[in-house]
Amino acid sequence: MAWSAEQYVKFEDERTRPARDLAAQVPLAAATRAYDLGCGPGNSTELLAERFGASNVVGLDSDDDMLAAARKRLPGTMFLKADLNDWAPAAPADLLYANAVFQWVPNHLAALARLMDHLRPGGVLAVQMPDNLSEPSHTLMEETGAAGPWAGAFAGGRIRRPPLPPPAAYFDALMGKSVRVDVWHTIYYHPLASAPAIVEWVKATGLRPYLEAAGPAHAEAFTADYTARIAKAYPPMTDGRVLLRFPRLFLIAVKA
Repeated sequence: MAWSAEQYVKFEDERTRPARDLAAQVPLAAATRAYDLGCGPGNSTELLAERFGASNVVGLDSDDDMLAAARKRLPGTMFLKADLNDWAPAAPADLLYANAVFQWVPNHLAALARLMDHLRPGGVLAVQMPDNLSEPSHTLMEETGAAGPWAGAFAGGRIRRPPLPPPAAYFDALMGKSVRVDVWHTIYYHPLASAPAIVEWVKATGLRPYLEAAGPAHAEAFTADYTARIAKAYPPMTDGRVLLRFPRLFLIAVKA
C-alpha cells in the first residue's frame, strides 16, 4: 500500500510539532549541506529551509507521492528519491536530520552508525522516532488483526514493526563516533475530535501495513472493528474530544 501525502497532512500541525522540537535542539548556527531523511510531504524540510536556506537543504524520500507533494510545497529545494538502507551523501554533511522515518528501517542502529561516518567533524545527526507500539492505538491493531476472517495474514505477528531498542543501545552505537550524544523521550498529548480521528491519524502511518495485509476485500470491516476498539480505549473528555497519547524518542549525536 503506497504512502499518501494527502492522508499524512490531515494532522500536519500535530505531526510537525516533534519535527520542530527536534530542529530546535540541533546545535548548528549554519549548514550548507543539510539533509532531511524521510522528508515526507516536506513539512519537516520546510523547517530546515527556513533556518539554513532552501538551497542548502536536500529532502530524501522513497515514496513518489510524498516527493511530489514536497516538490510542490518547496520548489526552491532539491528532493531526491532514495533508500535509507544504503543511501549516503556525496560529500560530508553538516546535518543529517530524520523525523519519524528510522522506525521503518530494519536494523536502524547500524544505519545510524553508518551515517555518522558521512558527517563532517562537528556535524549533527538528529533523529526522532515514534515509540508508541505499547499504546492502545497500536496494540489494538494487533487485536483486530487476530479477530476476523483476515487473521491468517497476521499469524506470528509478522506485520508488527519491531520495538525501538532501549536508550542505552543508541549510546553504545554512536558514542564511539561522537563527542556528544543526547537521547530523550517526549510524550505528546494530542486532543482530537473523536475516536475516528485517531483512526484517520494512523491510516497514514502505522495502520497502513495492517490494511494492506487484510486486503481490499476486508479493509472496511477491519477498519470498523479497529475503530470500535479505539472508541472504547479512548473515551471522550468533557468537551467531547479524545486524547491521543504519543511517546516519541529523540536523539542528537555530534560527530567527533
